[in-house]
Amino acid sequence: MTTAGTDSKKNRKLMQVLGGQVLPTPPIWLMRQAGRYLPEYRATRGEAGGFLKLCYTPSLAAEVTLQPIRRYGFDAAILFSDILIVPDALGQSVSFLEGEGPKLDPIQSAAELNRLDPSKTGTKFALICETVARLRQDLPSETTLIGFCGAPWTVATYVVGGEGSSDQAAARRFAYRDPKGFQQLIDILVDTSVDYLSQQIEAGADTVMVFDSWAGTLPDREFATWVTAPTARLVRELKKRHPNVPVIGFPRGAGSNALGFVKETGVNGVGCDTAMPLHDMRVLAKDAGVAVQGNIDPLLLVAGGEALDRRIDETLQAMRGLPHIFNLGHGIVPDTPPDHVARLMERVRAFAKVHA
Repeated sequence: MTTAGTDSKKNRKLMQVLGGQVLPTPPIWLMRQAGRYLPEYRATRGEAGGFLKLCYTPSLAAEVTLQPIRRYGFDAAILFSDILIVPDALGQSVSFLEGEGPKLDPIQSAAELNRLDPSKTGTKFALICETVARLRQDLPSETTLIGFCGAPWTVATYVVGGEGSSDQAAARRFAYRDPKGFQQLIDILVDTSVDYLSQQIEAGADTVMVFDSWAGTLPDREFATWVTAPTARLVRELKKRHPNVPVIGFPRGAGSNALGFVKETGVNGVGCDTAMPLHDMRVLAKDAGVAVQGNIDPLLLVAGGEALDRRIDETLQAMRGLPHIFNLGHGIVPDTPPDHVARLMERVRAFAKVHA
């Protein structure tokens, strides 16, 4: 990397906070900031003709990633893709049906794991990384580029269950009945995810995020086994290759397990879900020494008005003096009015001036 490139990376606000700095105005980006709430996204998705086609068409995936940056000027862009790229690239059948969510041909025993072939990932990972390279070239120099993958546990719930579910029962049963076999699946997903994230970093991602959307359904012992331990290994192996690239973890629903997760995994930042109290976010930032992001309710962004304004101010006030990234507790929902996102941006960015 050139000196100019290194300097611009240091000047990106999100990277500063992930490095432990406290800024007067926190950097802001929103999970699912590219998506169906934006008319320009809906037009581009229609052009692609399908969700996976959109993910695997670099020009279109880069376009939808850039759309919210042009409209709102977020401090970070997150690669437009999906956590199920990993099982799809491994050779498992994955499809997205309109209005039904993802469908996979389920793998429910250790004997079926030979259907996952790490040697097959090259072509599909290359398409995703082409999107990353395009984005790094086209993004403003001050904008952080976030790569990502799904966490091993969450991806495993789809691999085993064949679809999303409210309780991830199929994966939990597999893990209880055959922990060695389930560990084999987790190991495949850890190793593949390390390679995937490493390729994204080499293509231009400044930082990466690991989404464990279903972490909260596990009891404490299983949380340690299937959420914390695999993420710790993923972070450790990735840091061997890219020691200076920060990693953000998002163990959604972790609750009281969050502090142990942060300390044991070695993540540099942690996403906090909607149920995480502001007090506990402060504890994570102070006791674990990491940047914290979240926990605004996405439905507050739909409602807007005084309730949203009040929570924005409460959050910013509570997190003053700590390394804080302003974000939601989960992704933007499709019926969010775009004007409400603009209002949120304006209020966050005005906070430091008003409370100076």
